[in-house]
Amino acid sequence: MSFPLLTATAVLPALGAIATAAVPAAQRVAAKWLALIVSLATLVLAIVVLVRFEPDGDRYQLTESHAWIADFGVRYELGVDGIGVALVALTALLIPFIILAGWHDADPHETGAESLGSFAAGRWRPTQGFFALILAVEAMVIISFEATDVFLFYIFFEAMLIPMYFLIGGFGDKAHEHGDEVAATQRSYAAVKFLLYNLVGGLIMLAAVIGLYVVAGNFSLQAIAEARANGSLEMATNTERWLFLGFFFAFAVKAPLWPLHTWLPNAMGEATTPVAVLITAVVDKVGTFAMLRFCLQLFPEASKWATPVILVLALISIIYGALLAVGQRDIKRLVAYASISHFGFIILGIFAMTSQGQSGATLYMVNHGISTAALMLVAGFLISRRGSRLIADYGGVQKVAPVLAGTFLIGGLATLSLPGLAPFVSEFLVLVGVFARYPAVGIIATFGIVLAALYTLVLYQRTMTGPVKPQVAALPDLRVRELLVVTPLIALLIFLGVYPKPLTDIVNPAVKQTMSDVHKTDPQPEVEAAK
Repeated sequence: MSFPLLTATAVLPALGAIATAAVPAAQRVAAKWLALIVSLATLVLAIVVLVRFEPDGDRYQLTESHAWIADFGVRYELGVDGIGVALVALTALLIPFIILAGWHDADPHETGAESLGSFAAGRWRPTQGFFALILAVEAMVIISFEATDVFLFYIFFEAMLIPMYFLIGGFGDKAHEHGDEVAATQRSYAAVKFLLYNLVGGLIMLAAVIGLYVVAGNFSLQAIAEARANGSLEMATNTERWLFLGFFFAFAVKAPLWPLHTWLPNAMGEATTPVAVLITAVVDKVGTFAMLRFCLQLFPEASKWATPVILVLALISIIYGALLAVGQRDIKRLVAYASISHFGFIILGIFAMTSQGQSGATLYMVNHGISTAALMLVAGFLISRRGSRLIADYGGVQKVAPVLAGTFLIGGLATLSLPGLAPFVSEFLVLVGVFARYPAVGIIATFGIVLAALYTLVLYQRTMTGPVKPQVAALPDLRVRELLVVTPLIALLIFLGVYPKPLTDIVNPAVKQTMSDVHKTDPQPEVEAAK
């Protein structure tokens, strides 16, 4: 039997989470180093998966299949296509940076554990818990990208909510303008809202998962898709549409798509900065990934039926998110609303039903993860120095911390998809794919780019330029640990912006197969005959 590489990539951080949580209370530094080492080892395994994956090979590779709950047709089935392997690599890449960025975020003096008296001194382990929860989320996200059994996917799609709930509610942002008591209340509200929204979506999906089993008799993604393709499994039109809606609703909450987005600004605003990055750069990608893997592959006709409405919702997300970002006075909430706008572009690319659009959407998932991580983490370093998330509390930072300001600018320029940085390629492909089939939709979506330039440049102008405010006059520049976090992300943004071929070579074959699933071909350009 070959080595179960996919299982190893998920089991390693899960075991690391258990080991980190078990570190004695007094050994906080050891817990941090253990979590970092485990995350780096997981990254090595993800790189091995990436190297062993053959873009022109079978659709699902490195597959594993074992009986699990045989009476109900549930199997432990894993496999990665080009889209899944890219997102596994993204997840494994970002977690070490998230851990490094949050190195001091859960120290007891930062979490208020001292007030717990002897309990804090003896058994309370906030540092161990913080890093253990991050590793637990990593394990669940990775296996979600690898699962080819629908029931197996559903379990981890839902299970990741629990560690995320504790990360948001238990380890909130310290830079709060209304004091500790109000901060604790708002943090609790954000955590509960995150959990309730996603649980409702998950419960609706569970009904659809059960319905799929009743119709198909098993939960195997590949078996159901093949049966649908060869005609041995037929679904009534209304049945397929209801099942599609059950799956899509859960994925739209996770993504998030307007009007199911309102939990995201609260969660990102109240969470620590590394956890905010974990939410939008890693966890939310499961929603858009699942639209490609499950909605389009299992319910191709219903996906085409729902496309007009989904395109409208994606457009609203793009414009609405960008407009609210323009009006924000809180740095973290600005990035949250910008992410809602970006997720609108991703969903637009998926449901444009063109190879360029879907390739761009997949690249967008990866590039948005890197660019948002870079911008948000630098913003977090800035906020931790000043102790405020309010834009108005900054000014002239580039004169006292030029490296911080420079990396903040590059992250911001990537967010507005400046040519030469990775997100530009993604956004360009999405718009090309949308224009090819829905030119009016493409024209409206383009306004989102204009608004992105507005909120990004205004943010930089108000925080980094102008006279130096007295409160920021003594801000230190980026330290070595912070440079270790930011520099690789900036380098990746530039590399993939200049040379995206390694990523497109992996993604494009999987996109072609997805297009085949929905029986769509790219529209041919109308070229007037030469006179």
